[in-house]
Amino acid sequence: MSIAAEPETRRYAAGSVTKLTDELREIIASGHLLWSLVHRDLTVRYKRSVLGFFWTMLHPLMLTIILTIVFSSVFRFSVPHYETYVLSALLPWNFFAQTTVGAMTGLAWNGPLMKRVRVPKSIFALSTVISGLVNLALSYVPLLAIMLIRGVPVRPAILFLPVALLIFALFTYGISLAFSSIAIYFSDVREMYTVALTALMYLTPVIYPRDIIPASFSILITANPLTYFIDIVRLPVHSGVLPSMHSIGVASIAAVLSVLIGWSIFRRLARGFYPHL
Repeated sequence: MSIAAEPETRRYAAGSVTKLTDELREIIASGHLLWSLVHRDLTVRYKRSVLGFFWTMLHPLMLTIILTIVFSSVFRFSVPHYETYVLSALLPWNFFAQTTVGAMTGLAWNGPLMKRVRVPKSIFALSTVISGLVNLALSYVPLLAIMLIRGVPVRPAILFLPVALLIFALFTYGISLAFSSIAIYFSDVREMYTVALTALMYLTPVIYPRDIIPASFSILITANPLTYFIDIVRLPVHSGVLPSMHSIGVASIAAVLSVLIGWSIFRRLARGFYPHL
């Protein structure tokens, strides 16, 4: 008497290597899970807040007001419409900082889920990036309002902004993959990275114009890939012009390298996640 073969149960085996093609296939097949994770990230963040999603718009607006009051007397001659200048860079910077830090926390928090059911491990970093993009889109509402109030013209070059943000999101996803996988093994990485972000912000022309940097320090700004990302997301908004092909090219190459390197690190470390979750 023959016994029918039981249906195969697909699981991630401890120590197995995650393949890129398999991971992409699993992410596409897990579209409902991705939606649920993004929805959870967006709702839980402001669950106990009275203003809820309005903080997404109010937080950068309040910070911009403070920075404008503090720095307007210094930069008012060299940077017209400083409030637009700083906010158009601060919004994508906050997206990068909050998303990369959130990805480290998100992967660890979802450890029990990965142990119970088969899920593509990289989907948690992806959901963090997508929810960050939604928050970023909402944050542009007060920016556009400020531009209208201050008389800053909205020119056709702003249509390039979604492309620039997509390039920046790819770069952010690669960084998120790398650091979230490392943080599984070393929990102190998250705190160290948060401190490093503060230093990195001051090495990136977010709140100051690039041309005030002394020549002896300009190499640090030029070597910083985030400088080019800030350029391609700020120029279409503040200056109403398209970024140079050099800035777009450097940012695009950095985004591709970030994803490739991030995936390589993630792929190598993912096989040993389970004992640390």
